[in-house]
Amino acid sequence: MVSAATRRSLLKARAMDLITSAAILPLLFGCVGVFGLFKLLQWLRMRAYVRDAVVVITGATSGLGRECARVFSAAGARLVLCGRNAEALEELSRELAASPAAQVQAHKPHTVIFDLTDPGATVRAAAQILKCFGHVDVLINNAGISYRGTIVDTSLDVDKRVMETNYFGPVALTKALLPSMIRRRQGHIVAISSVQGRIGIPFRSAYAASKHATQAFFDCLRAEVEQHDIEVTVISPGYIHTSLSLNAITANGSTYGVTDETTAQGRSPAEVARDVLAAVGKKKKDVLLAGLAPTSAVYLRTLAPGLFFSLMASRARKERKSKHC
Repeated sequence: MVSAATRRSLLKARAMDLITSAAILPLLFGCVGVFGLFKLLQWLRMRAYVRDAVVVITGATSGLGRECARVFSAAGARLVLCGRNAEALEELSRELAASPAAQVQAHKPHTVIFDLTDPGATVRAAAQILKCFGHVDVLINNAGISYRGTIVDTSLDVDKRVMETNYFGPVALTKALLPSMIRRRQGHIVAISSVQGRIGIPFRSAYAASKHATQAFFDCLRAEVEQHDIEVTVISPGYIHTSLSLNAITANGSTYGVTDETTAQGRSPAEVARDVLAAVGKKKKDVLLAGLAPTSAVYLRTLAPGLFFSLMASRARKERKSKHC
């Protein structure tokens, strides 16, 4: 038989449970609601930031550039699609113009054909863009080329070619458009770098060097243009499932022609493009878009460099053995 004291204890416990549940549930739902509202406001602000903005995208004909064109177009941006292949640019322009989003936004993409490795052509392209739109709100430096090879076998011309495409080209275009942004005290410059702009991986020397240079240049630029209210975002993705490794150049300048396993298992370019849009909309300064292993390697390089160097040397030995180099 249950005593009176026990019954009172049970009643108190049930009462406390009732009060706790009655207090916590509304609080829980309230927190969820506030978080949901916060995320909605962030999304609306991001969309408002790029809606009707003039967005220039280099390397727009394939891979990440193509997907960036799709997501920024869907967000209502006025696109300037840049690349070397006129036919591919026009095809993408027609696709975007025929998309359901275009029926609402009514912004037909503009195409500019030029080679980033030609400084004169880059300056002329910037002048053409400014003549057409009067200004640029967002510049996305996306175009790039990858590389595979040993340093000892790589000709200096190959190093220069990679640097011209991945570093000097984006720098030239940025410098050509920067004065107009400074005059307006408005603009956003985005550099698509790489995890390899943070760490050096064996047999990627020219590519890693170009991305390290990119990271450094745009970090410096961010500090210098802050007084002009210009935003600078450096985005460093890990492996993306694109044709980057397939089109990479080798030590003698020929095309690599192989899709690496790491590339094949990389994130989809559409997913990364959405992250780029979010980073721009939130005005983030530096974004690392990589999995656990590459992200850990970035921190390991800083916190335990000796261990990092040993791991990279081990990786080099394994790759030489697998390729019989």
